[in-house]
Amino acid sequence: MIRPLYDWTLRQAAKRHAMPVLAGVSFAESSVFPIPPDALIVPMILADRTRAWRIALVATVFSVLGGLAGYAIGFFLFETVGTWVLDLYGYTEKFAEFAGRYNAWGAWIVFIAGVTPFPYKVITIASGATALDPVTFMVASVLARGLRFYIEAALLWRFGPPIRDFIERRLALVFTLGVALLVGGFVALKLI
Repeated sequence: MIRPLYDWTLRQAAKRHAMPVLAGVSFAESSVFPIPPDALIVPMILADRTRAWRIALVATVFSVLGGLAGYAIGFFLFETVGTWVLDLYGYTEKFAEFAGRYNAWGAWIVFIAGVTPFPYKVITIASGATALDPVTFMVASVLARGLRFYIEAALLWRFGPPIRDFIERRLALVFTLGVALLVGGFVALKLI
């Protein structure tokens, strides 16, 4: 069951509509969508390593634009949409504590969330809700998201065939670990 899904994903990643889908996922993930763009970046680069830098650029640009949408949700719609998204991820109570210290460390918080698996959407909404300086938010977002996606692209560009070979030989293990990390990430977020 996993092998056909993997093969299908690689075929889709090589199609001409893969880049707009990546742009949409990158945008949505930064404000409301739970699936990170990495789920598309990896197969897209493995399908065609010559597009690695373009893929990283699209993911970065649209992730930052989506981050601005998240900022707008926090700034303009926090009482309605913002609290709904925070409730969805179990962060409503923690947000009150968090908001007090947020602006003092805002640039670092945005940067760290932007390069780690932490749900970036929580930080984009928090940045708007706490009225973090928009220039600080943008600079930290561009640096963090760019660093994350370009490092990923560089590694896949440089080591693509061995990585693809590893994934294909151990597909069930890679899939199981990916699901475990995803579920573990959400459990860790609930505990924080």
